[in-house]
Amino acid sequence: MAYGDQTMSTRKAVSIAMVIVLHAVIGYAFVTGLAYNVVKKVARDLKTFDVEEEAPPPPDKPPPPPPETKIEPPPVIAPPPIVQVAPTVAPPIVSVPTPPPPVIHETAPPAPPPPAVSRPGKPRGNPSEWVTTEDYPSADLRAENQGVSAAELTVGADGKASNCKITSSSGFPGLDAKTCQMLLRRSRFTPQLDGNGQPMPFTYRQRVRWQIPKD
Repeated sequence: MAYGDQTMSTRKAVSIAMVIVLHAVIGYAFVTGLAYNVVKKVARDLKTFDVEEEAPPPPDKPPPPPPETKIEPPPVIAPPPIVQVAPTVAPPIVSVPTPPPPVIHETAPPAPPPPAVSRPGKPRGNPSEWVTTEDYPSADLRAENQGVSAAELTVGADGKASNCKITSSSGFPGLDAKTCQMLLRRSRFTPQLDGNGQPMPFTYRQRVRWQIPKD
């Protein structure tokens, strides 16, 4: 028997049983002398109704098929073009000989010839009196310092000494300094003349002996 037929028979059976119960109640009410209202109320409450048969459930629909996924083929990547590079050729190495440095011969220019002297310069007076024992430095005198100082004087065209330097020291700075001091102060010269008779500078050398006088 089908499931629908079973449900229908059950419902019919229930309906028939309820009708039988209702009739039994009504008959009992008549027998026991129940009031009419009670019977009417029971009859109103117990109304019959038709049981509609339920439609069988629709068959299960098969699930919809999954949407088709369109798989695109991977893009075709063209290989890069092959570039042929010419091999690099190194330039040839050319050895250039380095010339030797030039030899520079430094030659001093020839010294100008000395001007002709028509008359040499000479001291005026006695050069031995330009420096005396009275000019002895007191410190060297107390220390009994003695020696010979050689000096060179530069004499100008006017016959006056303008510069003095010691070419040979006495060994005592005080005696050497005093020698130049007194020569520059006391020396006098006759100017030296060139070939044209014009005064010209010249050099004069003198030695001074420093000796402590004996009493």
